[in-house]
Amino acid sequence: MKTISIYETGCVRKNNEDSFLILPEFNLFAVADGMGGHNAGEIASALAIEELRKKAPELNFIDTEGIQNWMQETISEANREVFEASFRDKQTEGMGTTLTALVIRDKKAVIGHVGDSRIYLWRDSAISLLSEDHSMVNELVRLGQLTEEKARNHPHKNVLSRALGVDRTTTIDCYQLEVQEDDVLLLCTDGLTNMIDDEEMASEFSVPGTWEDHLENLKKIVIQRGAPDNFTAVCCVLERCENNAL
Repeated sequence: MKTISIYETGCVRKNNEDSFLILPEFNLFAVADGMGGHNAGEIASALAIEELRKKAPELNFIDTEGIQNWMQETISEANREVFEASFRDKQTEGMGTTLTALVIRDKKAVIGHVGDSRIYLWRDSAISLLSEDHSMVNELVRLGQLTEEKARNHPHKNVLSRALGVDRTTTIDCYQLEVQEDDVLLLCTDGLTNMIDDEEMASEFSVPGTWEDHLENLKKIVIQRGAPDNFTAVCCVLERCENNAL
């Protein structure tokens, strides 16, 4: 398995409130997009990612069937860490973060997700969004009160309905799916997906080139369009069986 990443501050923000994790020894990957005043978002995303890093060695002692429970418990603990840290300093009050995490083992991908960062699957020349955005606007789309077309340019499209650290407990989407050789899993923050839609991503991935080329091209497009937000992507390419990844 090969992993490629991009991590960009963008053209407007002064600091990067995204964090990401690549731990190939545990086949664990994640992205987080912090929110909050001053540098609180940066702190929130880093705390969530650090909790995953700290708990990662436990995966060596968990069978494949237990990974989803590990994901649920670890993200719940990350939520508590961010929530409690938000009260330690006035500047971090109310901070929060998205978190989308992935573990790959024995032909299974186990996903944990809170917020509006995303995870996509590229398979057989088609792209599929595996996660659901936890945003106010997406809730309206899901209820049939707003069309997807209007949602794309809605002024409140980035208002989250669910995030880590906002409350003492939160609901976490945890699920798994079968994966196969030549699958590609892409985790990314909304700084990327707000500037490039799914069809454009699929078009880029369809043309000849390496995955390094594809991510570099996506980065160039976002920057050319003004990159108003930080953007991060972690691309996991399942090329062959290795270290029990598949």
